[in-house]
Amino acid sequence: MKESPSDAQIVSHKLMLRAGLVRQTAAGIYAWLPIGFRVLKKIEQIVREEQDRAGAIEMLMPTLQSADLWRQSGRYDAYGPEMLRIKDRHDREMLYGPTNEEMITDLFKEGAKSYRDLPRTLYHIQWKFRDEVRPRFGVMRGREFLMKDAYSFDLDEAGARLSYYKQLLAYLRTFQRMGIRAVPMKAASGPIGGDLSHEFIVLAPTGESEVFYDAAFEEFDWAQASLTYDDAAGLEALFNQVSSTYSATDETHDEARWAEVALDRQRQGRGIEVGHIFYFGTKYSASMGLKVSGPDGSIVAPEMGSYGVGVSRLVGAIIEASHDDNGIIWPEAVAPWKVGLVTMRGDDAASVAAADDIYGRLTAAGVEVLYDDRDERGGVKLGSMDLIGLPWQLIIGPRGLAQGLVELKSRGSGEKQELSIESALERLTA
Repeated sequence: MKESPSDAQIVSHKLMLRAGLVRQTAAGIYAWLPIGFRVLKKIEQIVREEQDRAGAIEMLMPTLQSADLWRQSGRYDAYGPEMLRIKDRHDREMLYGPTNEEMITDLFKEGAKSYRDLPRTLYHIQWKFRDEVRPRFGVMRGREFLMKDAYSFDLDEAGARLSYYKQLLAYLRTFQRMGIRAVPMKAASGPIGGDLSHEFIVLAPTGESEVFYDAAFEEFDWAQASLTYDDAAGLEALFNQVSSTYSATDETHDEARWAEVALDRQRQGRGIEVGHIFYFGTKYSASMGLKVSGPDGSIVAPEMGSYGVGVSRLVGAIIEASHDDNGIIWPEAVAPWKVGLVTMRGDDAASVAAADDIYGRLTAAGVEVLYDDRDERGGVKLGSMDLIGLPWQLIIGPRGLAQGLVELKSRGSGEKQELSIESALERLTA
């Protein structure tokens, strides 16, 4: 689209519609078009790889759940009108799941019998539904959304806290790989429950939460590359470092603690929640009858935690954090393609032949390329590439080609270089 739709209020919503990532099919519900779907799958795969690396095991739970499960935990009536409640043809009460604590507890109860089955962390990446009273901001506050939710089961509090620390590290690494900084902030637990909870907040002017944090997070080691998941002392030290460095959303902001942060280190702004982790003890295991035998033969209700990442919301959050007046600027790890290949003159046989050859060579080298071979003016094609936001643009025109040169443009910096075809290919395949 050339113009932003009138009902789109924030940058990510405008750009996702203009660049053809999504289309709205009903209030707060979107179809993911080919470009958007590629980004969604890139984000999903990074989340999956980091969960696997942390020792979590993937499964898949259904979107529809029995109301009876939620009555066991006491949340069916407490959850509120955001839960979409339905009846099937046999008049059984069902719901479109907004989260899966009850279901995973019930499933785990069927298989886990003793302490030997613990610890265990299970996760899935599944569509959820919350019937927002006023869906807005595109995929940022839609009704249907894709989420990774993981659930940990441990024998005691010490084990449960270790599972929480592992997920804290996994989240730091997940967002760092995506090219964004998501600050962990002390948060309220809400309807999930528990007294230990952190939100991960991407800083953006259009964020729904006001946030406060210590500048120490600006120099923080987000990847924690030297830390391993079997290093319990190191994981606890990471948690203590995060907890002792002030950061909070407006819900949990403590003016007294904030005043202890030096004025020149106080940072304040707005942010977008992209992840949330909880430790809530035996809230679900006790209420739903999940018990295992301990090493001494005693019967124990496992300690639990849950850990969510807003996979579809991240698409919007990344755009909010990374764009300019011309369009999206994708971090390379989540870009739908790495390179946009453009022929400035589609009617020039030499340009088309060179572009065809370059496309074949890049593709054969495993580089993802979007080749704009439309019968359009060069300026239109370049505008489309800026809007879509691929990390690199490789531009082929008759004038440069006559000298054996092509233009390579970095979308992030805007820097342009004239290079030989071989040098450009070497740069993009390095």
